[in-house]
Amino acid sequence: MEATEIAETIHGEHEAHSAAADATFRKFTGIYLGIIAMLLAITALGGAHATKTIVNANIQASDTYGFYQARNIRQTAYQIAAEELDTQLLALPDMPEAARAKIEDRVKRYRERVDRYESDPSTGDGKKELLAKAKEFEATRDRAAERDPNFDCAEALFQIAIVLGSVSIVAASRPLIHLSGILAVAGTLLMINGYFLLVHLPFE
Repeated sequence: MEATEIAETIHGEHEAHSAAADATFRKFTGIYLGIIAMLLAITALGGAHATKTIVNANIQASDTYGFYQARNIRQTAYQIAAEELDTQLLALPDMPEAARAKIEDRVKRYRERVDRYESDPSTGDGKKELLAKAKEFEATRDRAAERDPNFDCAEALFQIAIVLGSVSIVAASRPLIHLSGILAVAGTLLMINGYFLLVHLPFE
């Protein structure tokens, strides 16, 4: 066998081996992209839930504060009315006993309403209870707002990783898939942090 034939044989075997390696590479890269697409879907679900929680909790907090203000206005009105009636009682010491008893009873009822508007554990509609509810809604909103940027950044990284992975299949480029893998790992960490808030990140 001549040297040229040996060289051609070796070259042919190398090309066959390279083609088989590329086929294997493309197969596993396709599986990898499927996993990244699944993680992207999970991330999108978390981001949508965080956004929905932000909106709902903000509306609930606003409504609760509105209810609190309404209670405060009514409480103030009853407080003023009770004080005016007390002033009448002091200004008219000779008031008939029946009229005095009626005014005193009204003052008592007004004071009871003032106290009930301040705090009413039985219904949860007192100012104290409403303020606590509003702060809980705000805490829920703020926690969801802290989660949301993690999901947004993770989605972007997963999308870039998928693009790079797709290009690597066409070009059979190992460096591109490595870069894609690095972005995918970073996206996965952000996704996990979005769900569990293990680390506080300075997102605005």
